[in-house]
Amino acid sequence: MFLGIDLGTSGVKAVLLSDTDAIIGQASAPLTVSRPQPLWSEQHPDDWWQAVCASIESLRQQHDLSGVQAIGLSGQMHGATVLDHDLRPLRPAILWNDGRSQTECLELDKLVPELRAITGNQAMPGFTAPKLRWLQKHEPEIFSRIHKVLLPKDYIRLQLTGCCISDLSDSAGTLWLDVAKRQWSETMLASCGLTLEHMPELKEGSQITGYLKTDIAQQWGMDPVPVAAGGGDNAAGAIGTGVTEPGQGILSLGTSGVIFVVSDDYRSNPANGVHSFCHALPDRWHLMSVMLSAAGCLDWLAQLTGAADVPTLLAEAEQSQPQESLYFLPYLNGERTPHNNPTASGVFFGMTGTTTRAQLTLAVLEGVAMGLNDGLEALHATGITINEMTLIGGGARSPLWRQILANILNMPLSYRRGGEVGPALGAARLARLSLYDDKPSDITEACPVPALLERIEPNPEKACLAQLRQEKFRRLYLALKDEFPST
Repeated sequence: MFLGIDLGTSGVKAVLLSDTDAIIGQASAPLTVSRPQPLWSEQHPDDWWQAVCASIESLRQQHDLSGVQAIGLSGQMHGATVLDHDLRPLRPAILWNDGRSQTECLELDKLVPELRAITGNQAMPGFTAPKLRWLQKHEPEIFSRIHKVLLPKDYIRLQLTGCCISDLSDSAGTLWLDVAKRQWSETMLASCGLTLEHMPELKEGSQITGYLKTDIAQQWGMDPVPVAAGGGDNAAGAIGTGVTEPGQGILSLGTSGVIFVVSDDYRSNPANGVHSFCHALPDRWHLMSVMLSAAGCLDWLAQLTGAADVPTLLAEAEQSQPQESLYFLPYLNGERTPHNNPTASGVFFGMTGTTTRAQLTLAVLEGVAMGLNDGLEALHATGITINEMTLIGGGARSPLWRQILANILNMPLSYRRGGEVGPALGAARLARLSLYDDKPSDITEACPVPALLERIEPNPEKACLAQLRQEKFRRLYLALKDEFPST
């Protein structure tokens, strides 16, 4: 058996994977987010560890863990976890969705003109580097005591093994990594008042980073097994879906929307807000476009219109015809790819006195799909080839939305079994790979693609109409761009 532990923002999930890649057990424990000031988002690292222990204890109630052969980790990316010389947290971790460091992003751009060339990314408040510049400026006493900076899942590794080590996929989201060279950039570290001494050692996601401490092994009813490097949540989620080879992609319709595509070489398009990261496997990179509001737009609409729930909205939409004049700009929380505009807002355009709730729902489904298509074009601008796109996430359960997406993206989409376990499954697979990580030919076998449930082909006539509507969708954003608040 192999154990995968995923440290999410809202909770920890632990998954047991059999030697034949079957999920034989899973458990979770909740987490809460602290927002002590506007734009702030924090969690205390000790709460993460307690949630990990709670999830493992829950798993132990169901399964004998003595057969676990290795552990893998995944987790929320970008979080700044600062530790003192005793490797204890100096303050709560600043999370990926914390927006306080916009000014520091502008400072980094001026201080390091080659930032985008080194990191393959724009400086955004979500990344780790601007958070450390903020600490240096606003909490200098704490900053002066920093001995190590870890990412969230790597704090869990520290508790498991006593080692300060990270993987390349997670570290690529710090803005301190030279993504092409897969190593820390001393230039980027210096821009934040840091050195290589502050950083964890780097490993590929399928490499062993240490061994479970004896006391924890005894507590969990396990041997002191190897702990694999693992990956950031998106990279680990991709491995859990079998997306390991160049040209494979995922379209994730969660609260936010992500398109993730694997490459066998380094590519970037930072000008359009594309994320260029290392994959959690050797000699693999990945590109990501990110929408900040995707399926979350449906939750918002259900609440706004008094619908019982999202399935009610979708059922109504399936029985309705779209209103041709109606458009929806899905920027309820700003937007990342391709606009990188944190102040962009959601907009309904073209409503009339006859507009129905079902038509609003159809407009939302279409608007999110068009936003994703803008992100897809930003990915295509890197020259990457996409051979297959797999739909995952809660929004992908809607057959109506799947067809709308195929029409607007104008490409076949695959809808596969599973996907809800996501990063924890990928972490468990990386644990298994760590036992034979010198055999790259085994990667595809160790990370199979889930069973295909449906292949959705675009409707040629509707795809042609969607292209015309996409052009107006883009014009609407450009017309309103200057009306959104300035940063």
